[in-house]
Amino acid sequence: MSIHELTAIDEAIRPLAVALYLAEWLATGDTGMATISSLGIGSGLDLNGLLDQLNSAEREKLAPITQQQQSYQSQISAYGQLESSLSQFQDAAAKLNDAEFFQGVTSEVTGSAVTAAGGTDAAPGRYDVEVTQLARAQSLAANGVDDKARALNSAGTLTLSVGGGVGTDIDIAADSTLEDVRDSINASGAGIQASIVNDGDAANPYRLVLTSETTGTESEIDVSHSDPGSELGGLMDYDSTGGAGGSMTQSVAAKDAALSVNGIDISSQSNTVEGAVQGVTLSIAETGSATLAVERDNGAVESAVKGFVDSYNKLQTKMADLTSFNAETGAAGELLGDSTLRSVESQLRNALGGSAGDGTFQMLSDIGISLQVDGTLELDEEALGDAVSNELGALSEFFTGADEAGGLAGQVDGVLGRMLEEGGLVANSTQGLEDSIERLGERYTRTEENINDTIARYRTQFAELDSMIANMNSTSSYLTQQFDNMNAQLGRD
Repeated sequence: MSIHELTAIDEAIRPLAVALYLAEWLATGDTGMATISSLGIGSGLDLNGLLDQLNSAEREKLAPITQQQQSYQSQISAYGQLESSLSQFQDAAAKLNDAEFFQGVTSEVTGSAVTAAGGTDAAPGRYDVEVTQLARAQSLAANGVDDKARALNSAGTLTLSVGGGVGTDIDIAADSTLEDVRDSINASGAGIQASIVNDGDAANPYRLVLTSETTGTESEIDVSHSDPGSELGGLMDYDSTGGAGGSMTQSVAAKDAALSVNGIDISSQSNTVEGAVQGVTLSIAETGSATLAVERDNGAVESAVKGFVDSYNKLQTKMADLTSFNAETGAAGELLGDSTLRSVESQLRNALGGSAGDGTFQMLSDIGISLQVDGTLELDEEALGDAVSNELGALSEFFTGADEAGGLAGQVDGVLGRMLEEGGLVANSTQGLEDSIERLGERYTRTEENINDTIARYRTQFAELDSMIANMNSTSSYLTQQFDNMNAQLGRD
């Protein structure tokens, strides 16, 4: 072999040795390699797709946390539905826990002379009412002036009183008009309303009219002015005691209402008459006759008891729905197996199934309400109607007892109140779930941060891999070129 051939071989082997050294250096993981700005550019591999798959796989760790949060949230919603149904049943029970409710009456009036509103102490009966006079408020009219907007000689103090009471002093400016005086009276709170009437007189048509805000002869008006010699003082003067009378004229006389109830004459300062019929307020509308019938409102009591039964049955339906299970589909209610709901059911059964005192009625079954196998209540309306019609006092005692907590309605109301109060059974269970959701949220955040750190680490490693493969590809191309050159120099094909 000639010296030229050896030289050619040496020149060909040297690049190969350098390439092998470079490959070994790359294999050590030295970070001195160039950075690839977009994954896969250097290697030709789908590194972004692989990173997305790894990210999706890592985020699967969040799914159980999310599912648990959703489960707890569904339970909170279910507790909300339970609470709403319990509150409605509590309202129905509370209505029956009021002794006055059982004393309610209805009043029916035949005739248009009066209307009536009965209270709980109204005495049932029939009352014939005859109205001969309505109560009227007194009105006084001053003499007329030529212009309601003209300044009057009115300086001084105007004093108004009603029914002989303490007078109200109103300071009137010297340049006040009739309109100003009217406005001052209306703003004074004297119990008198002032207005201006145009009576059509050619010279002095504008007259100030004062009307008492209350009816009856005990609400007559007195008017005086500190300067009787002034123009306003000459207009505004009236003495209700009937002395000098004054310059004002009485346009409407005060009157008391006059009526009779079952032949007994009654006088009233107002057209709203209380006490003429025990526990009933009569409102007089016109003169004439009317007949008032007052009866116990048995219908309202029966309706309230039916509402109690219906509300409890709706609660039972809701609880059954929340604890349901479908064997075919596997679908289950949000509170299936829940200890709180079981406690609610147990406490309500005990309250409804227990005894309420030692009176005529002691248990629900005594008034026609029976507990069914499915947990609902069934009402015998005929038995209830008989109890309302013939034993209303005993029925009231059964539901209300000697005090608010003594009767069955009071006992049920108390049980429900303890369930629904702040810190009660339902609130504590709801709060426990909310606390669990909060802890799961914190766990979700920590897990997500770990996933993000892991994916960031993968991205860095993939970038290094991409760069290394790019350099190796470059080295491979270089080696191939050198081998091709060496073969060409050696004359090899």
